[in-house]
Amino acid sequence: LSRVVEKDITAAWKAIADAPRARIHTFVGTSSIHMGRITRTTPEDTLRMATDAVAYAKSLCEGHPDANVEFSPMDAGRTELAFLYEVVEATIAAGATVVNIPETVGWTVPTEFGNLIKGIMENVPNVDDAIISVHCHNDLGLAVANSLIAIEQGARQVECTINGLGERAGNTSLEEVVMAIRTRRDYFSEYYTEINAKEIVPISRRVSRTMGISVQPNKAIVGANAFAHSSGIHQDGIIKSRVTFEIIDPKEIGWKESQLILSPRSGRNALRHRLSELGYEVDAEQLDKVYERFLKVADKKKAVQDADLEAIMSDEIRSIPAVYELDYIQIVSGTRIASTTTVGIRTEDGIVERASTGDGPVDAAFKAIGQVIDIQLNLIDYQIRSVTEGEDAIGEVSLKVQDNWEYHHGTRCQH
Repeated sequence: LSRVVEKDITAAWKAIADAPRARIHTFVGTSSIHMGRITRTTPEDTLRMATDAVAYAKSLCEGHPDANVEFSPMDAGRTELAFLYEVVEATIAAGATVVNIPETVGWTVPTEFGNLIKGIMENVPNVDDAIISVHCHNDLGLAVANSLIAIEQGARQVECTINGLGERAGNTSLEEVVMAIRTRRDYFSEYYTEINAKEIVPISRRVSRTMGISVQPNKAIVGANAFAHSSGIHQDGIIKSRVTFEIIDPKEIGWKESQLILSPRSGRNALRHRLSELGYEVDAEQLDKVYERFLKVADKKKAVQDADLEAIMSDEIRSIPAVYELDYIQIVSGTRIASTTTVGIRTEDGIVERASTGDGPVDAAFKAIGQVIDIQLNLIDYQIRSVTEGEDAIGEVSLKVQDNWEYHHGTRCQH
């Protein structure tokens, strides 16, 4: 890419002279804003600069069978149309085989940009001697839409980037243009691209890692949430038939499969489906109990992970009918003071509250519980570990307690 300056074009040629498909791309601003405030030239001078640059670049390409020249009238979207037609015609006559129409600042809306390309196709006599290209910026979020309508109006090259990277708000996203054409074959029946779609996700990830720029989760096609479903209705539909809520097969572009994100909005069907994938088959009664536990976890987390489900199922499989239930607990602890724990235990007769001190809040809690159930409990071992990751992780506790209750024959029992 080179300014319309001879030394720049020479440097560009030296950089690509040995390339099997060499192209010099030169450009100059053609809008009144750019001519008046950047190059400070008249339209006549700008036209001469453009044609001279293309002719010089063309002369460098002579003798190289696969070398060619591309020209861009920068800020074409805000360029006076009659002057734009004149520049396109003159640069094609000077030797440009590709003329790129840049929507440099993302100014136009699709109807306007489509009409701009249509006007070029209808008002430039030698337009068939070159490929019309488009280069759209995303300042108003319209780069892909502008590029697609440009194709309909005659453009045959789209300048785009992986993940929509680029100046300011970025450029046209390659993956979105490619998949729009492939997915809507009914609409874009006359057009095609030979991009290998299965490489879209891998190359997106590589570019992201290399540049250190994360892809936003809700980015179309390549975002982490592009094929993730958290709504209960959507999940139910996906389980029954993928096409209910997906217009693209994720495997077609390099994803492994759709994701059902279990969240507070997920229904029983999605939960049963995921449990089945993890190897758990549950009946309706078990599912109701597990779903209750699941909702309590889901209310505290944005997404429930497989490890969370494993922990829930582990508890349910080992569950014993409850005689007592911990209704609430309050702890007072600190340095240089004894820990005090107050518990409220739900029994058949209602809630019983007791408090006790101990060697730390956990020891005090078991002593208080012992007062309620009339068994003296001594904490022997207590271990806690995180089952899942993050601040809202599920934890698993293993403990061993010893009671001092004696059977009627006088032998002591340990639990």
